[in-house]
Amino acid sequence: MKTNVTFPSNGLTLAGHLYTPDDYTGTDRLPAVVVSQPFGGVKEQTAGLYAERLAGAGFVALAFDPSYQGESEGEPRFLENPFARAEDIKSAVTFLTTRDEVDPERIGALGICAAGGYVSYAAQTEHRIKAVATVSGACLGTLFREGLGGGQSEDVIRGMLDEAGKDRTAEARGAKPRLEQVVPETEEDAKDFPTLYQEGRDYYRTPRAQHPNSPNQFVARSVDQIAQYSSYDLIHLISPRPLLMIAGTEADTAYFSRQAIEKANEPKELFWIEGATHIDLYDKDEYVPTAVTRMASFFKESLAAA
Repeated sequence: MKTNVTFPSNGLTLAGHLYTPDDYTGTDRLPAVVVSQPFGGVKEQTAGLYAERLAGAGFVALAFDPSYQGESEGEPRFLENPFARAEDIKSAVTFLTTRDEVDPERIGALGICAAGGYVSYAAQTEHRIKAVATVSGACLGTLFREGLGGGQSEDVIRGMLDEAGKDRTAEARGAKPRLEQVVPETEEDAKDFPTLYQEGRDYYRTPRAQHPNSPNQFVARSVDQIAQYSSYDLIHLISPRPLLMIAGTEADTAYFSRQAIEKANEPKELFWIEGATHIDLYDKDEYVPTAVTRMASFFKESLAAA
C-alpha cells in the first residue's frame, strides 16, 4: 500500500510516499527503512521501486523528494546541497518515529547512488538509524573534486568554484539560477561519456524511468556546497551498527564502495552483484531482486536485533 505523506525538514515541507505491506493489519509496529535516491532523482523512480519491494518483504518504507526537488518545497529549485540532503534523511527518520505503523527502535536507511553517500554520512551521527545499506553508493563531493575514477586536475573544481561565486553575485542582482544537466540529454551527447553517464541518460531521459519532476537539471552553484562534502571520512562511526554496501561488479563507481568498506568498522559487508553496472541496479529485473533479497535479509536481522 502506498500513501502520500508530508513532513518537515529544516523549515521546508517534504513530500513522500509511505509504503506498507499489503497484509498489514494495523495491530503491530513494524521495522521501517528510509529510502533516499540518486542525484537528480525523485521518489517515483528507483527509490520508490526499492521502497515498494521492501514493503513487500514486510517493512514500512519511506521514499521522499529531498529539499528543493520533486514535490518538496525549497528555493531555488534543483539545488543539490549534500548537507541539506543529510538533514532531510534525519527528518525522515523523525517522521517515521511518529507513525503508529513503525517501531521507532527499528529504523534503517537505504541510499542509492549519491544517497549511498548521504545516508552513510547522516548515519555517522544519527543513532536512530540502526542499520545502513547502500546500492551503487558514491560520494558526490569526491566525484566533483576528482572526476569519475580520480585523476581530474584540481584546476577543474577551482574553475567551477569561480563560476559559482559569479552565479551568487548574478542572483543577488536578480538573475535566475544557472542550471546544468545531471546527465547528457541525448544519445548523441552521451557517446563520449563514461558508462555511468551513458546509462544514466538511458535511465533518466527515456521512457525507461523519465519523470516530469526529474528534469535533468541542478543549480550550477551547488558545486560550492558539494565540493566541501565528503561521504565516508567518518564512516567508522556507524559501527557497531551494521553496514551493507551492494555494488555491481561492472560498475565504474564500484571503487567508492570498496574504499568505504575499507574505512568502515565491523560489522560490515560488501555484497557484489555479478555482471551489473551502476545504473543496472536502479531497475533491471535481472539484478534488483538479488539486491532486494540481500538487503531484506540484512534489515530483518539487524533491525530485529535492534
